[in-house]
Amino acid sequence: MKIYTRTGDDGTTGLIGGTRVAKFDTRLDCYGTLDELNAHLGLAAVLADETLLPQLLAIQESLFTLGSHLAVPEGNETAKAKLPPIDENAAAELELQIDTAEAELSPLTNFILPGGAELAARLHVARTVCRRGERLVSAFAIDRPMHTPVVTYLNRLSDWLFVQARLANYRAGVADVPWMPRG
Repeated sequence: MKIYTRTGDDGTTGLIGGTRVAKFDTRLDCYGTLDELNAHLGLAAVLADETLLPQLLAIQESLFTLGSHLAVPEGNETAKAKLPPIDENAAAELELQIDTAEAELSPLTNFILPGGAELAARLHVARTVCRRGERLVSAFAIDRPMHTPVVTYLNRLSDWLFVQARLANYRAGVADVPWMPRG
């Protein structure tokens, strides 16, 4: 199978099930942003330890599942039935991991600037892309049927990425930099 099909040369792309839409369709912004987030997680995984790496890989799998569901047009239940199911407990699992990580950290007393150790910085970038994805999917879901746990998962994932960035700094011996407003 060739990687190029030439079918998108007219400015359209195929959704799962065969429907074609413009490449600027809001749906593509949604799952394209999840793909971008997934790539940032892959970049963070390069520096991840044996605890974080499997968590990142599981999240990458979840993001592919969410993206595939977003790539099915409304009403195509046949195509949707062939996809892996969305894990209803994924947000709760992230909450458990957040609680575990926070138990190792000092309480947060003010806003912090993104950055620090390289892994933390990569996780902060992923967090901001996740927030964008959450905003896009939330807007997309206003007038379309959307599986509720998708937005919940993205919201929790951005929290998870924030805490993991703090944990990465802590484990690297790098202090979080507090935001100190001037003026």
